[in-house]
Amino acid sequence: MIRIDHEARAEATSKPEEVSPRPSSWLVRHSLVALSLGSVVVVIGAWQLASTYLISPFFLPSPSSIVQAFQHLLANGQLEQDTGISLFRILSGWLLGSLVGAPVGFLLGTSRVAKAVLDPFVHFLRFIPALALVSLFMVWFGVGEESKILLIMYAVAFLVTVTTATGVAAISDDKVAAAKCLGSSGLALFWRVRVPAAMPHVYTAMRLGMANAFLVIIAVEIIAANSGLGYLIWTARLYFQISWMFVGVVTLGILGVVTDRLWRLLGRTLLRRYVGASARY
Repeated sequence: MIRIDHEARAEATSKPEEVSPRPSSWLVRHSLVALSLGSVVVVIGAWQLASTYLISPFFLPSPSSIVQAFQHLLANGQLEQDTGISLFRILSGWLLGSLVGAPVGFLLGTSRVAKAVLDPFVHFLRFIPALALVSLFMVWFGVGEESKILLIMYAVAFLVTVTTATGVAAISDDKVAAAKCLGSSGLALFWRVRVPAAMPHVYTAMRLGMANAFLVIIAVEIIAANSGLGYLIWTARLYFQISWMFVGVVTLGILGVVTDRLWRLLGRTLLRRYVGASARY
């Protein structure tokens, strides 16, 4: 009996465990894409039904009427012109704000002296919204493109600065000590340890800064502009063209999704070594 029990136990342990089949990554990925598209179709269908039977089209235009408004504004060239102008202002201010904010953030994260000098101003100014400075920027820099781009730069720079400084300060002391033991110091330590370790924070800050840029540009174009998507939305209100207002809003959403996806694509390809999992969502 003992021998039989041992043989049965040995036979049971020698059998490979049955592994339940797992769906292929291709099937999972395409199922998720189909689920996303399905949710969009359901929402648009519910919107069409609501604007047809429940809510007056004056207050909630149907998707079909918005498509017609898209075609009209594309035909006369207004939508292309306003979209191009707004996108130029957004990208210019976003890039300038990132180019200013990231170096200042690294400086604050690595130098105690710089932090002591600049920290009060950074934390004071970052709580003053860019929208509160619209009139001042118009007076200082005029009503041209400079004031609009600089306002976006202001809104982006402080977000990138604080997030970058946080990332630099969060670097493990053990990692820095190990690099020093291997002979790194000064600029070599900065470029080989601190910059790569803080890159996920810089990447995320620039992604969030893009959303700030979209927020500021609409307010600026509504208050002091004669072109752009914000201007389109504001002037459509004067003529009770509600469908035109929705065209501007939908265009902004599409631009935001496209720019965010392109930034994520850049993170997953060229910057994959530095940003890691930060570009997954």
